[in-house]
Amino acid sequence: MVAFVPAEAHGDERGALLTFIEAQRAALRRSVLGLTEEQATSRPSASELSLAGLLKHCAEVELNWLRLAQQRPNERARTQETWGDAFRLTDEESVPEVLAFWDGVVKELEEFVRSVPSLDETFPLPEAPWFPRDGRVSVRWLGLHLVQEFGRHAGHADIVRESLDGMTSFELIARESGQGRDA
Repeated sequence: MVAFVPAEAHGDERGALLTFIEAQRAALRRSVLGLTEEQATSRPSASELSLAGLLKHCAEVELNWLRLAQQRPNERARTQETWGDAFRLTDEESVPEVLAFWDGVVKELEEFVRSVPSLDETFPLPEAPWFPRDGRVSVRWLGLHLVQEFGRHAGHADIVRESLDGMTSFELIARESGQGRDA
């Protein structure tokens, strides 16, 4: 995991974009550092969000955007009936399984972004009021959108984690690097 955003290689826009995406992913993943499954699935704040649910949601969102960009069907697409399961673990799911699934999505997204001829390449979006009006976005837009999405949810994760045990994001970074409390 990346604890901070390292400097980009000069002129490597793809690398910089992927690094910022990974930094936000790492913050989300770090939020469950040292927690039990029960703690990770609990909802200790006023929100209905759990850390495990946030991880699952972000992994599925990343897969959905990847499939849209690839113009392939999403094998984990949600229906109205299963939409609520996007933010919580079902009985047969665990945090390690969600993280392993996300690892596969991360690898596939990075390969995709590195393989497109240009970040200016566009792909169509399904019609929805929350998507851009012209119905197309670039691979660059997709990457920036993931930074935004993961950043928003990393903030949620910070609040949930601090509500659980008082650990802040900076303490978790230190802990992950072996320098924090309970390292």
